[in-house]
Amino acid sequence: MKDADKLWASLPLPALLIGADDRIEAVNPAAEQLLMGSEKSLAGKPLFEAVSFENALNEAFERARREDAPLFVRDVGLARSGRALERCDLQLAPYEAARMLLLITPLAQVSNLPKGRRAKTAARSVIGMAEMLAHEIKNPLAGITGAAQLLSMGLRGDDLELTDLIVAESRRIVKLLEQVEEFGNLSPPERAPVNLHDVLDRARRSAQLGVGADVQIIEEYDPSLPEAWADADQLLQVLLNLLKNAAEAAGAGGVIRLRTSYEHGFRLRTEDGLGRPLPLQIEVIDNGRGIAPDMIDDIFEPFVSGRENGTGLGLALTAKIMAAHEGWVSVRSEPGATVFRLSLPRAPRATEKES
Repeated sequence: MKDADKLWASLPLPALLIGADDRIEAVNPAAEQLLMGSEKSLAGKPLFEAVSFENALNEAFERARREDAPLFVRDVGLARSGRALERCDLQLAPYEAARMLLLITPLAQVSNLPKGRRAKTAARSVIGMAEMLAHEIKNPLAGITGAAQLLSMGLRGDDLELTDLIVAESRRIVKLLEQVEEFGNLSPPERAPVNLHDVLDRARRSAQLGVGADVQIIEEYDPSLPEAWADADQLLQVLLNLLKNAAEAAGAGGVIRLRTSYEHGFRLRTEDGLGRPLPLQIEVIDNGRGIAPDMIDDIFEPFVSGRENGTGLGLALTAKIMAAHEGWVSVRSEPGATVFRLSLPRAPRATEKES
């Protein structure tokens, strides 16, 4: 295989080579996966027949070819058979002999980047509410619980069930308030070099003794992974929450996969236009029924939950912690495969620390 062919095959973004007649000449493996078709089946087809865009882009493509200049199209809907509309950014660049190179960036890869920032803002607003709830509600609840327990000593039958209900519901509210307080805690992470596999092992062992006792947890680790720049305790908290959600989604007999990998070119887009490298990847994958499509865009927002008794704070806290680590959390989901991915920076090398 020639170097050019290797480069084409290794491109992480879906790429298509478009001929002068707007027919597809070649697609890379990432594009085959996105478009759910092989290069053999796509080659030779008119672009706008093979790929269904939400907006008419013919004129924009013609202008790019006529002016021999790159073209950027933001937030375009791409339709795929049997799938929800995929939001994408498009980059079109002149190649040679009136041909064009089309790069497609699925916004699912970046749609969760602002969520971490929104989680920070949400945390600042929630913290005042958390303090009010702690002082104004938890103390009276303790009195209500105590009074109900005293009353229960002289009761029987249905009346006893009512006092037991009061005690149980009071404790549930206290637990919710504690989660709100935890979400409102804005203490910054104490970052240091962290072996991700050590933290994953702690999370796995804890899950298998509790919420994950009835599921199979499979480890798929990259043994050469360097250390991350993270707060080990906060990262453990994130992983325990993701494992809890995954175990509940998979159900008894389900399967959870813990996967690590290193992506050299993976960068977080920043406001100054400079990408921040986040090469360390952790994926928590379950084979449950998946997240409802109408909920997935808001899954990291506070008080959004897909479970009947969920508080909707666990994933919001996850997003807040990852934002504080200057990292990224994302999710993709379909029945039988829900993937939560954490992307983290690697620990600074000795020379970087000295400088």
